[in-house]
Amino acid sequence: MHLLEPRAEPSRTLQWAAPPLAILLMLLAGSLLFLVLGRNPVEAFRVFFIQPLESGYGWSELLLKAGPLILIAEGLAIGFRARIYNIGAEGQLIFGAICAGGVAIYAQGHEGHWTLPAMVLAGALGGLFWGAIPALLKTHFNAEETLTTLMLTYVANFLLSWLVHIPWRDPQGMNFPQSVMFSDAELFTPLFEGSRLNTSIGLAVVAVVVFQVLVRRSFLAYRLEVGGQAPTAARYAGFSQRATIWVSLCVSGMMAGLAGVGEVAGPIGQLNLNLSPGYGYAAIIVAYLGRLHPLGIVLSGLLMALLYLGGEAAQMTLQLPAAITGLFQGMLLFFLLGTDAFIDNRLRLPRRNA
Repeated sequence: MHLLEPRAEPSRTLQWAAPPLAILLMLLAGSLLFLVLGRNPVEAFRVFFIQPLESGYGWSELLLKAGPLILIAEGLAIGFRARIYNIGAEGQLIFGAICAGGVAIYAQGHEGHWTLPAMVLAGALGGLFWGAIPALLKTHFNAEETLTTLMLTYVANFLLSWLVHIPWRDPQGMNFPQSVMFSDAELFTPLFEGSRLNTSIGLAVVAVVVFQVLVRRSFLAYRLEVGGQAPTAARYAGFSQRATIWVSLCVSGMMAGLAGVGEVAGPIGQLNLNLSPGYGYAAIIVAYLGRLHPLGIVLSGLLMALLYLGGEAAQMTLQLPAAITGLFQGMLLFFLLGTDAFIDNRLRLPRRNA
């Protein structure tokens, strides 16, 4: 007998209450973790969640890290609503960065006002292409997109490694695996002096507005959601399941590719092996923590960015390992999935026979 039985109609109030509850459980588990590590939980949480925001520079870093997370999560949410699970946004980010970086490298010495827009276009098309591959494999060979998108991440990583080690390696870079630094014409403009925050944040703002309109007012979003959640009803209504797959994977890939452009034409300023601290994977948590809602994703993206900043502060101030960030992200996902499981299902204990 199954211990969990699906509820006929899960409570929407509890569904929206699940993220705050998951955050609270994460904090409780984090308190126990800090005690085990011999740290004062109150002081540790102050370092983790307050210290990074005690200066204007800290707030600018929060927005800098939240931008790509929000951008990727908005694209992923479109597919997740349609039950198309793109797990390879990290690879699409990397491939988009490669395409944008290639434009910058080959434009060296001929830069102009056209260079940065060309990089943005190349990155968007690169991410779209990397998302189109699993769409093709699913529609023609019924390959599971969760596997193909994830495996393509490794391909993108190996491709980037080969490029920065051999053909695109900076000859003046002392044999480090990195490209030449991009020129000012190939970089987004900083918003504030002394800050790394730049105009690429506008990409995330536009994405939030577009997807908010798409979700609330677009028939396309309705077709995607029906196509993913009720394929039989969608076919009866004339909605194409193949179109749902292609649109979901291509749009999410394009958003991840744009996030890649924001990194190489922003704070990094070149191609190297450390393009992303795992934004493509963390954005999955951001999307679900935000309940797949455009505005909810903004709040969860800011929280996830704060976890990145807090992890860095904890390393320097508390001498904790770098894995502390991933640990908190994992706990957040674990508790979110756990609370969702009990919202969507009821616990039914087996009866003992007399």
